[in-house]
Amino acid sequence: MFNASVPEIDITGAIQRLTEKYQQDEFSFQLNKSAGGYQFLTKPSYQASIGIMLKQQSKKRLSTSALETLSIIAYKQPVSKTEVENIRGVNCDYAVQKLLEKGLIEIQGKGHTVGRPLIYGTSAKFMEYFGISEIAELPTPKDFSQEINSIGEGPENQ
Repeated sequence: MFNASVPEIDITGAIQRLTEKYQQDEFSFQLNKSAGGYQFLTKPSYQASIGIMLKQQSKKRLSTSALETLSIIAYKQPVSKTEVENIRGVNCDYAVQKLLEKGLIEIQGKGHTVGRPLIYGTSAKFMEYFGISEIAELPTPKDFSQEINSIGEGPENQ
């Protein structure tokens, strides 16, 4: 807009100073990295109080089918609806439509297969909603695995 060149070190320094300033207890919000940028968000310790004061309703939860569909799209993107349905084993028209309406996914183009199906991927709102900056921050299957204990055998008995 201004065609001015600002050294990256100046930008990172300013972001660091803002982050440190708003971490102080006198502020109810803080600077968070999200969706490839930064935004001010309410500190977790203030969220309940502010929610009550503003009488906000909490975000509606996603249905199980919508969550399943969203996770397949997030991990397999770019992906067609047919590919999602093949993984889920059921029709997902409604779930895809709801995710599009909520802005959590977006159409990223058309596929190169027969019929040129629409290809879906996650949106910036998805990143913001889940508090991540990039898809690589999604948990991997190893993050979900845990040691399986036999009945009566806890970690202390092994």
